[in-house]
Amino acid sequence: MKQTTGNGFSKFIKIFWIVFSTGLLAVVLHVYLVSIDFLDLYGKMPSLEVLENPKSEVASELYTEDNVLLGKYFRENRTLVQFEALSPNLINALIATEDYRFESHSGIDFLSLMRVFFKTIILQQSNAGGGSTISQQLAKNLFETRSQSYSGLLSNVPLVRTLIVKTKEWITSIKIERAYTKQEILTMYLNTVDFGSNAFGIKVAARTFFSCSPDSLSINEAAMLVGVLKAPSYYSPVYNQENAKMRRNTVLGQMVKFNYLTTEQYDTLAKKDVVLKYNLENHNSGYATYFRSLITTYLLGWCKERGLDMYSDGLKIYTTIDSRMQTYAEQALEQHMNDEQKKFNAHWKKRNPWVDQSGKEIAGFIQNAAKKTERWRILKEQHGDDTAAIWKQFKKPIPMRIFSWKGDIDTIISPFDSIKWYKKFLHSGFMSMDPHNGHIKAWVGGINHKHFKYDHVKQGHRQPGSTFKPFVYCAAIDMGGYSPCYEIPDLPVTFETGDENKTWTPENFEGEYTGEIYTLRKAMANSINSITASLVKKMGPQTVVDLAHRMGITSQLDPVPAICLGVFDVSLYEMVGAYCTFVNKGFWTQPTYITRIEDRDGNVLQEFTTKTTEVFNEETAYLMVHMLKGATEEKGGTALGLNRFGLLWQGYEIGGKTGTTQNYSDGWFIGITPRLVSGAWV
Repeated sequence: MKQTTGNGFSKFIKIFWIVFSTGLLAVVLHVYLVSIDFLDLYGKMPSLEVLENPKSEVASELYTEDNVLLGKYFRENRTLVQFEALSPNLINALIATEDYRFESHSGIDFLSLMRVFFKTIILQQSNAGGGSTISQQLAKNLFETRSQSYSGLLSNVPLVRTLIVKTKEWITSIKIERAYTKQEILTMYLNTVDFGSNAFGIKVAARTFFSCSPDSLSINEAAMLVGVLKAPSYYSPVYNQENAKMRRNTVLGQMVKFNYLTTEQYDTLAKKDVVLKYNLENHNSGYATYFRSLITTYLLGWCKERGLDMYSDGLKIYTTIDSRMQTYAEQALEQHMNDEQKKFNAHWKKRNPWVDQSGKEIAGFIQNAAKKTERWRILKEQHGDDTAAIWKQFKKPIPMRIFSWKGDIDTIISPFDSIKWYKKFLHSGFMSMDPHNGHIKAWVGGINHKHFKYDHVKQGHRQPGSTFKPFVYCAAIDMGGYSPCYEIPDLPVTFETGDENKTWTPENFEGEYTGEIYTLRKAMANSINSITASLVKKMGPQTVVDLAHRMGITSQLDPVPAICLGVFDVSLYEMVGAYCTFVNKGFWTQPTYITRIEDRDGNVLQEFTTKTTEVFNEETAYLMVHMLKGATEEKGGTALGLNRFGLLWQGYEIGGKTGTTQNYSDGWFIGITPRLVSGAWV
């Protein structure tokens, strides 16, 4: 009897070892076949080159000249960070929650796998937890082991697909552990993961949720961010604070369990509410929003020529913008335009401001504006030629958020009435530039980029009015031999128009001619139309047009007598660049806004140089600076208002020229100093 029992036990042991050996061999064979993608059944693995040079989508960043982040271009808002910039609180929370044996395993945690197998298969528990290590999660996130590009012939078989994917992640995680240090793995993982709210990677997440850097995260902040990783939407601290707090406390509990925190610390921290300093990054926030948007077209073309992706390649674009000047410019424009809008509203009261020169309201103005909108185009596709149906929808009140100088307003308003609302706002543009090297220091394209996308620095073209007159005076001094002291009487100047028996006589601002003798300097300072017209008649309009083009005006200018009044549309960008020629000793310098572009590793891809052309000699430039200073020094000068700020009394050298167009539709000022030329349009 004993012998039979002994034989039975020996037989069981023999069968066990046969099954175990066969199973082990099958596992080894399976892993090998997956690793070589036998007969294309399993799909390829990430190559060694891909593992050694991992590439995730990284936002391209735009920097000021003084190294302040202006903004980003991204599909996934991600900025990479090094291990040294990570808070120990963050590392402790991550390891305690996601992979507490991270330091001891080599990519696969067999103890965790056995725990999951036992609880799931043997005990039939649904909350067995996961067995994936941080290295396996990195393999899935960064090397996309589950993507379609790694699929094989067996990848569509449900259970088999899961086994293949897990096997690939195991193999890849082991390769990752061999290729990188533990610190590098943690860093890559935290740079890769999605924290929700369009925050990819720990650097962006820390800035988005807490307005800080990853190295300054507190224990509670670190625990919350690690907790979010389980389900970014469900545990969002922005939209689901209770869930976020519960999950944060779970992470804190894990930190207690593995001796990163004491029980006393947990009791204190767990009671605290989730406190955010939420700042969602988008293309309407941050500095120089109009500037960033406008140069996008150039950057996209630049990247296309070089086979780069601006939205994912992590380029670093260094601009000429000075963050301090940009801040002052944005603040000044906002304050000034807010004040001007109040005056504008007080003037028009309940009347509509869209009137012609006789003061009569322009018929169909809002209707024509409505027909140019995207909403009209969509309604047109829906209703075809049924304009009555289109107007019915267009005049139906709907919930809408609209702009106001007191902040956005949530209201119920029809699209038609919203157009009326927006058409009553004044608009503005401002640009400031170093005349010597062409570097643009500040660029404000409008009053609010979120609601008004149109850029009034380079995109917008308007009549410059009297700010165009310095080109006329410069032509007279440089090519006509005139001096600032040359005298001309304020008398009517009549031009032949070319039509039979028709002439044109430009009027002065007040509509009168004084007959007074003016020097050229005082005439330009007082902006006397008749004297500017006299110079155009003597020099010829073509002379003025040619000079303006050499000074950087690229817009179409017709050589007609009316050029003396600045009646042709130009951009603020062109005008500021042209005025720099006066300060830069007669050399026109192309306005420049980028100094260099680097790749994500800091390698310089291109350095940008400034194009310079001599337009007139240094003596002419000196005399024109003297002429422009007349507006702030001569009696009746149009820029004497600067004395209100005490700038001239303090010894500052400032010149400039004002300009207005008919019906006060446009107001301009372009000012010069020894180191800066600035232009404003309203």
